[in-house]
Amino acid sequence: MQQKIPFSTYAVIGTMLFGLYFGAGNLIFPIQLGQLAGTHFWFGLIGFLVTAIGLPFLGILAIGLSGSNGLRDLASRVHPVFGIVFSLALYLTIGPFFAIPRTATVPFVVGFEPYIQAQHATILLAVFSFLFFAIVYYFSLNPAKIMDYVGKYLTPAFLVVLFMLIITSIVKPMGDFQQPMGDYIDAAFMTGFKEGYNTMDALASLAFGIVVINAIKNAGISDRKAIAKATWTSGIFAMALMMLIYGLITYMGASSIQAVGTFDNGGLIFAAVAEHYFGSFGAILLAVIIVLACLKTSIGLITSCSEFFHEVFPKISYKWFVLLLCAVSFTIANFGLNNIIQFAIPVLMFLYPLAIVLILLALGSSFFKNKQTVYAIAMIFTFFISLIDGYKALVESVPGAKLGVLDAVEKYYSAMLPFYDIGLGWILPALIGAMLGSLIPSRKVI
Repeated sequence: MQQKIPFSTYAVIGTMLFGLYFGAGNLIFPIQLGQLAGTHFWFGLIGFLVTAIGLPFLGILAIGLSGSNGLRDLASRVHPVFGIVFSLALYLTIGPFFAIPRTATVPFVVGFEPYIQAQHATILLAVFSFLFFAIVYYFSLNPAKIMDYVGKYLTPAFLVVLFMLIITSIVKPMGDFQQPMGDYIDAAFMTGFKEGYNTMDALASLAFGIVVINAIKNAGISDRKAIAKATWTSGIFAMALMMLIYGLITYMGASSIQAVGTFDNGGLIFAAVAEHYFGSFGAILLAVIIVLACLKTSIGLITSCSEFFHEVFPKISYKWFVLLLCAVSFTIANFGLNNIIQFAIPVLMFLYPLAIVLILLALGSSFFKNKQTVYAIAMIFTFFISLIDGYKALVESVPGAKLGVLDAVEKYYSAMLPFYDIGLGWILPALIGAMLGSLIPSRKVI
């Protein structure tokens, strides 16, 4: 019989989980949402919380409660080939191709670039990103220590600095909420709902799942039911903390317009608020917040990606993958934030529906007895929708990528599929695929 696990263990794991998720993107999106939503604050915030917290929490539960040994194991329920291909695509996306480089470029652009001359930006980005990934490399070499690094040190330090700014904004409010703007006027909930996708945390939850499970095991929890309970309890702790901070940051944005005006992105809003309260010290405070936020997220991503690639290619050591991923991420980071975002959005629009459907199927597997045909057909139907979602986003970023055939398919989807225009056109096909899969005799369809 295993020893009873103290709440402090759950709290440390939950703090680690929060630290892995909460990067710079999680700071800049809700503060901008607050400015735009204004008096529709609550509707926009609730919509944002559904996707920014609800989906990542379900992703962690899908790994923990399903008994899977990570994303590849879970995705292999569709088919072994799908398991490896989808896992590689997801880890490369939230890893060295997009998300990890962004962890270096965001703090540089938000915390440093506004205060340096434009002609020096390129060389200083190279210097900053090199130092950033050198630190990430050092802390990522020992994955067994990630709970200590992120859960006990980096996250608490980040929270202390962040709350200095948040508490000041509550004690000394900047002004009243203004009227909502743009899509928040008539569709605040759905606009906030879609904004939550930008955090990419639902995708990251599938990658972080193995990190969380290993942290739980390293804490002395080995029984499958105990691991599931620890995942659930730690997840609730992390998501409650995220919900609190999201709410406070959104409030800060909603009350800021009278004092600092409006800006094109949340990073500039944060910079203006920090300067409003702390003057020149605000720039230093903001830089510390952003760097700590991105540093801990980058360590989590490098760790989880390196463990995955080492599992797939065991002849190459974990430490070599840490070095390789840091080197590739450093290289891509120096192409600049705008280029990274431009090419990341189409990939995310393609992968997100597949990831959400996989999470929901894993959580509901007991209802269809883990039947492979349900997984396979639901994912096939979702794939045909998400492929066009990705294409549509690619054309918006790169107009020269237009293809007449795919344009015709996109127009057909828009006319026939409910919720397609708000990015949820995959819901009905996924449901139909799951129902069809449940009617097919229990044997592999692929």
